Amino acid sequence: MEDLSFDIRKGEIFVILGGSGCGKSTVLKHMIGLLPPISGRVLINEQDMVTATGKSRIRLLRQIGVAFQNSALFGSMTVLENITLPLKEYTLLPEDAVNTIARAKLGLVDLAGKGHLIPGELSGGMKKRAAIARAIALDPAIVFLDEPSAGLDPLTSAEIDLLIMDLARTLGITFVIVTHELESIFTIADTVIMLEKDTKGIIARGNPKDLKADPANAYAYQFFNRKPKRDKKP
Repeated sequence: MEDLSFDIRKGEIFVILGGSGCGKSTVLKHMIGLLPPISGRVLINEQDMVTATGKSRIRLLRQIGVAFQNSALFGSMTVLENITLPLKEYTLLPEDAVNTIARAKLGLVDLAGKGHLIPGELSGGMKKRAAIARAIALDPAIVFLDEPSAGLDPLTSAEIDLLIMDLARTLGITFVIVTHELESIFTIADTVIMLEKDTKGIIARGNPKDLKADPANAYAYQFFNRKPKRDKKP
């Protein structure tokens, strides 16, 4: 990707989408600081993630939470222990307080009473919920989700969509989501940007329902309406 520039408003659900291999996950890694961009800035509340070091970087990292596509839960730990990790790493709270907060986060994602289980005992949807609970453990302003519906059946995927919308509304969290699941996009997204592999940039941005109805951008229109580039003869 080259020359990307976009703003994300506080409290919105912002989706990064595009076809396979277009660079969605790479953009996400730049935004959360896993990959340094060759040039440019990643600003969080006007503070640059790229140049921040030491305590300044730690303060920025505390403002974000991340849930990866494969959930990235530690298999040798219980669900509760997974949720307590960021609390133990970034706070000086006593253990009782840490566990209380972690249980509260599990309750927010409908996993109350499941803290004693290990990730191998969870369903795919429960793993996604546990990963989100860990992502919100420190009450971040922004939560990044990489393919939150990947590998889930339609009903479980819809439940994850509802959870994201509930958390955005009740906690005021800004969500940045990488996905290509159209049904989820139309359900949850306030704003989308669409990346395209050949042009190496953003080819469409706006509300997904508006983009679906606008044939002016041929590729975006085809993508949102699931129309192939040309009709194939039988």
